[in-house]
Amino acid sequence: MSRFIQIVEVGPRDGLQNEALALPVEDRVALVRQLEAAGARRIEAVSFVNPKRVPQMAGAEEIMAALPPDPARSRIGLVLNMRGWDRCVAAGCDEANVVVCASDGFAVRNQGSTVAEQVAALAAIVERQAVEGGPPISATISVAFGCPFDGEVSQDQVVAIAREAAALQVAEIVLADTIGVADPWTVRRRIEAVRAAAPDARLRMHFHDTRNTGLANAYASVEAGIDVLDAAVGGLGGCPFAPNATGNIGTEDLVYMLERAGFETGYDLSALIAVGRQVSERLGKAPASSLARAGGFPA
Repeated sequence: MSRFIQIVEVGPRDGLQNEALALPVEDRVALVRQLEAAGARRIEAVSFVNPKRVPQMAGAEEIMAALPPDPARSRIGLVLNMRGWDRCVAAGCDEANVVVCASDGFAVRNQGSTVAEQVAALAAIVERQAVEGGPPISATISVAFGCPFDGEVSQDQVVAIAREAAALQVAEIVLADTIGVADPWTVRRRIEAVRAAAPDARLRMHFHDTRNTGLANAYASVEAGIDVLDAAVGGLGGCPFAPNATGNIGTEDLVYMLERAGFETGYDLSALIAVGRQVSERLGKAPASSLARAGGFPA
C-alpha cells in the first residue's frame, strides 16, 4: 500500500496533562524537538488553559517562543475559550484546536460551561478568525463515545455538534474517545454519521487505550477511510477531569501497525521508541506502549 496516514502527535499536550510530575518548559521543548526529529509534522505542542487548573500545561507561551517557525511543521495549541484563542494567536501557533464536549456533565466539569455555550464559543472564535485572521481552526468533540459522568453519549449528540461545526465551515473535526470506551463497530457507524452531517470537513480520530480497544478503533477508522489519527508517544495521556483516565494509543504502536501493513506514516520507529522510553523515565514510570517494551520487528 502507498496510502499515507497522518499521525498527529499529542504527547506534549494530552500526554503530559494528567501526569503527577509537571515537566519544566525546557523539557517539554526538548520533547517537541525530539518528536519532530522522529518524524512528527503536526504536533499538539501546548494548551492554553488556566495553569491553576492544569499546572502541567503552564508555560505555553514560553514553549512556543522557543520553537522557531518551520514551514514543514505545524504546532497546534489547544483552546477552550476566547481567552485561550487570544493567547494562541499571540503565541504564534500554526493551528488552534478548539474543544467542544459532547455531554453537559463533562462540559461543566472540564470547561465550566455547557455544550451549548461551548458551541457558541466556537462560533465566536471562528468569527474572530474570519475578521482578524489567525491560525486554522479544528474542532474536537470530546467524550464523543461516552462520558464518565453522564454515561452513554448518543450518536445524535455528536452529529448535532458536528453539524454546527460544519455550518461554521470548520475544516477539520476530531472525534475524541476521551475516556477510552469506544468499540470498532461504533467507531465506524459514528464516522459514517458525522461524515454525512459534515461532508466537507476532514475527519480526524483520537483514541485512548483505557479498555484495550485503542488500536482496534484506529484500524476501524482507517478501514472507514480516515487518514488522520492522534497518538501520544509512549502511550502517555489522560484527562485531569475524568476519573481513572489513562493514556492515548502509543504513537510507536500505531506506526508499527500501519507500517507493518504497508501504509506510510513518515515516522522513524526506532527514534519514536527511544523518545517514548526517555520521556517515561523522566516521568518516573514505565512506558505504556507495547513497542517501548518489546521493540520493533524485525529487530
